[in-house]
Amino acid sequence: QVQLVESGGGLVQPGGSLRLSCAASGFTLDYYAIGWFRQAPGKEREGVSCLSSGDVSTYYADSVKGRFTISRDNAKNTVYLQMNSLKPEDTGVYYCAAQYGSSRPLRDLYEYDYWGQGTQVTVSS
Repeated sequence: QVQLVESGGGLVQPGGSLRLSCAASGFTLDYYAIGWFRQAPGKEREGVSCLSSGDVSTYYADSVKGRFTISRDNAKNTVYLQMNSLKPEDTGVYYCAAQYGSSRPLRDLYEYDYWGQGTQVTVSS
């Protein structure tokens, strides 16, 4: 069964850091483009960072550039999102998504076939 499972979310103070993980099972993540999305209450789900299959290129939303880093560990079949200098506006449920065979980062929700169930990130003092 194809499955993506996010972990690493939690409560952190402004300026703190978290590392989110997205573990894949049922398929080899190396052949897939990966995206991280987030959704705050009452808002649309938005793209945060995307990584193409083969790690050819990356995308970061302007709001997270210089603070977040997306990476992949093929041996562990896992993708990470390192989140530094967190702000209250980063609060939301973070989702990972995967799509087979794309050599470019995919920025839109409709471009992904597989989704995790999300992990909550709360940035508050």
